[in-house]
Amino acid sequence: QVQLVESGGGSVQAGGSLTLSCTASGRTFGRYTMGWFRQAPGKERIFVASIDWNSGRTNYVDSVKGRYTASRNNANNTVYLQMNSLKPEDTAVYYCYLNYIRGVVWGQGTQVTVSS
Repeated sequence: QVQLVESGGGSVQAGGSLTLSCTASGRTFGRYTMGWFRQAPGKERIFVASIDWNSGRTNYVDSVKGRYTASRNNANNTVYLQMNSLKPEDTAVYYCYLNYIRGVVWGQGTQVTVSS
């Protein structure tokens, strides 16, 4: 059974940076995509970024392009989300996910708070 553990959330002022980490454990059968969604208070959970584990190809929602960067470390099954130039509207709970042959697995979520 695949499990995800997130870390790296916190509070920062506008313009600051944070890096989120998400480590996968368990059998993933070698082909999968990892990434993040986020959910602000009173709003739906939305896609933020993803990275294909094999190719390294990344995708981002338009609102974070040029500010966020997803990367991976194959050795420790960890994906990172480097978030720069943070804005108050980036405030949300960020959820890591892994999408593989047996479905989607979610992390526990980590709070990111950006103050103006």
